[in-house]
Amino acid sequence: MASTHLNKFRARRRAHRGMRKPEEAARVAVIGLGRFGSSLALELTRRGWDVLGVDSDPRIIQQLSGELTHAVVADCTDPQALTQLGVTEFTRAVVGIGTDLESSILVTSNLAGAGVPNIWSRASSRQHAEILERVGAHHVVLPEHEMGERVAHLVTGRMLDFIEFDSDYALIKTIAPKAVGGMPLGESRVRSRYGITVVGIKRPGADFTYATAETVVRPGDVIVVTGKTQAVENFAELA
Repeated sequence: MASTHLNKFRARRRAHRGMRKPEEAARVAVIGLGRFGSSLALELTRRGWDVLGVDSDPRIIQQLSGELTHAVVADCTDPQALTQLGVTEFTRAVVGIGTDLESSILVTSNLAGAGVPNIWSRASSRQHAEILERVGAHHVVLPEHEMGERVAHLVTGRMLDFIEFDSDYALIKTIAPKAVGGMPLGESRVRSRYGITVVGIKRPGADFTYATAETVVRPGDVIVVTGKTQAVENFAELA
């Protein structure tokens, strides 16, 4: 079954070589089409990317074959399969395999050995992430861990959203506290008093817009704030 899919894919690839987009960078291979991989692949496709989706389960490929640019059954723990699929020609590849640690590590290692310049790999634990980095992953994501941290911030505080960019820097969305209301941001001195910067504001019934030193924050406004993680957490707790 897998070899049949590979043969069909190679035939389609040869037929479309002359029709290839000039933006070669707008192509990505997604290997492992579980919930994480398929969601990623579908979103990339929606954004206009040329997506090659690969999975060892024919049922998954059958479900996604009409929605992705290419969907192929293959076992990418075999380096030869990557070559046959042309994945080695891609500048970006994502390993979405989560539960099968051995396959995740082997596929990542195969991509690194083939010289793919940008490899994203999904990890299920910190230890798994460290191994993936050692075998060649350029970027490692821990979706469950990162989402857990994000939801914890939302559950325990007044934040409406929380994104941590580094180990000690974050962006939050929160309801404006009274401490900064009724005066221009430049006069409220939020940066010197609280160690944060208000970068955006949304008034009830309006769209988000940039915040400036002249922006006056009012009760009920939603604001976007950046700064050190502890600083934005403390700011969000102000009454």
